[in-house]
Amino acid sequence: MWASGGDDGPPLSPGGADGELIGREREAADLRLLLARHRLVTLAGGAGVGKSALAAAVPGTVPDPPWERVVRLRWIGDGTAVDGSLSAAASQALGIACPSARPEPEVSSRTTDQAAPFTAGETPLHPLPVLLLLDGVDAVHGECVRLVQRLLTAVPALRVLVTSRRPLGLGAEQVLRPGPLAVDSPEGAPGGGPAVELFVARARPSIGTDSDLRTVAGICAALDGNPLAIELAAHQTTRHPLAELAELIAHGQCWLDAPVPGRRRKRSLRDSVGAGYELCERAERMVWARVSMFAGAFAEDAAVFLCAGGGVEPVRVPAALARLAALGVLEPVEPAGGVRGPRYRMNRAAREFGLDRLRAVGEFAVAAERRMVHCRSVATVAGELWDRGDQSGAARVVLDDEADVTAMIRHAFSQPAHAETALEAVVRLWFWWVVYGRGTEGRSYVLRLLPLCEPEGPAAVRARVLAAWLCAAEDPDTARTLLGHAWPRAVRLGDAASVGRISHVEGLLALREGDPLTAARHFEAAAEVVPAGAPDGPPGAVSRAAAAIALAGRDPGAARRAARRALAAPGIRDDAWARLVARHARALVDRRLGRTARARQRARRALAGLDAGLPEPLGGRALRQLVTDIERGRAGSARDDASSSCSPTSHPRIQKPCR
Repeated sequence: MWASGGDDGPPLSPGGADGELIGREREAADLRLLLARHRLVTLAGGAGVGKSALAAAVPGTVPDPPWERVVRLRWIGDGTAVDGSLSAAASQALGIACPSARPEPEVSSRTTDQAAPFTAGETPLHPLPVLLLLDGVDAVHGECVRLVQRLLTAVPALRVLVTSRRPLGLGAEQVLRPGPLAVDSPEGAPGGGPAVELFVARARPSIGTDSDLRTVAGICAALDGNPLAIELAAHQTTRHPLAELAELIAHGQCWLDAPVPGRRRKRSLRDSVGAGYELCERAERMVWARVSMFAGAFAEDAAVFLCAGGGVEPVRVPAALARLAALGVLEPVEPAGGVRGPRYRMNRAAREFGLDRLRAVGEFAVAAERRMVHCRSVATVAGELWDRGDQSGAARVVLDDEADVTAMIRHAFSQPAHAETALEAVVRLWFWWVVYGRGTEGRSYVLRLLPLCEPEGPAAVRARVLAAWLCAAEDPDTARTLLGHAWPRAVRLGDAASVGRISHVEGLLALREGDPLTAARHFEAAAEVVPAGAPDGPPGAVSRAAAAIALAGRDPGAARRAARRALAAPGIRDDAWARLVARHARALVDRRLGRTARARQRARRALAGLDAGLPEPLGGRALRQLVTDIERGRAGSARDDASSSCSPTSHPRIQKPCR
């Protein structure tokens, strides 16, 4: 049913204790400007973003408003509205005889007098300046479109403000989409951002310590800054301590509710998200449920692969994604028409709801298998790009789908049938763990998947070598155990690449034990054995550069020859990372030979070639440290130089792109 003015109970809205809007100053200012300049404004967005709160609070703050009164109509039911109910409610609220907004049959002969709409009896409507606020019209979206169009045509002094999950689609419409509340305060101001401020304003008991505020910030980040979810979570502080609440929300958030009067979909996050689900057609609901399997942002073509079949035609998936984006269920990450095609991200509450629906209809296992196939394809494409020399492209492919690759690998821990595929993907992405500072993560994946896989297969052999490399700096005993298992199997399979890389790891272990000469011999042996172009690991040039780094402190002449051979290796021009390590070796040798100016120049030239849009690769930090040491006149440690350029686990995980 429709309510005119008033309220049906204390609403949950992004306001503080005294009712002011929190963190919505920019949106409020934009809305005031739009209302002053345009006749039709729509506040559009997903569940719980605060559309109704903005619509209720802002019109009364517009200076010199171009209306004399505000008429508010709100849909307060929980089901579908009866067609014509909005027109009837608008007639009563405005005091006019509004015609039905149902589509009328075409009339070939119609006079001007017959076409005059909106009369009260025989008296034409007096054009009073009115702002008509239509709040929550999703249940009668089609009727609202027709009614607003007719009203704006008939009443020039009328202005309309609409809140809806999707825009009306009329030509004169101005759309404002409230975003999530910021968790962090601007410029590092104390106390947290608007999301934290809203939580604190609603929470009982009061929150004030720095530790509590950090916990609250984590909760708000997990809730994606959604105002409704934050307020519902704040109400839970009467039942759960903050630490416990944070743990519960980390495992799910659709359970959040609040025992307050008002519309049911505003008292529960599940009901609020579910109200949007009810607005979707069958195919859109199926697409919603299936794409919820993606843990991060996903491309349109990946969604088509995962969703097609079982009642959903592939050609319908893009349109379903666009409609879900219009409803606020999906957030466009990259717009349609771009070079890479559209990409979307689903917020956690909508994803959790979709996964529940996926399990309810028995499609979770099929969707998980399709995601596994997709992630295996991602790993294959990324590995091939790396091997062909497009290493920046390979890293970007993994960055785009990192969340789903991680989810697929972790899902395989409990699904032994998927373990072999997951292990192959981990090995194919060796460069992600070794070069880009994810050593600890990659090591844990390999060590957990290996017991679930066939121990004699080529993937298992290469996985053991990779795990040994990732363990060499921090857990040499485990590394030696892994090499002991990998060596006889690699020889039996004739896997020369694995044999050579075992020698490389032996060199890292010798270097860790302070024996650079033995380490150099192992590195040289690896460089001789690894075939050119061998996949799933570094080329021989990296091992030869590692030998140069190991010898730099003991035999600069031999180190210089090794560095030159590394830079002259076949294919080095097409391997940016191997070239980076080799240049570090050459710069380090120059410094040991007293050519500091040349060493600094070489290091800076190598650093200039790094892609600033990607995490800094292994070897980049060593080059920066070399430049710093030269400029400050400090003597570097040969062991530190070698480990920082060759050992992935000593390279810290870098979250931000290098500068």
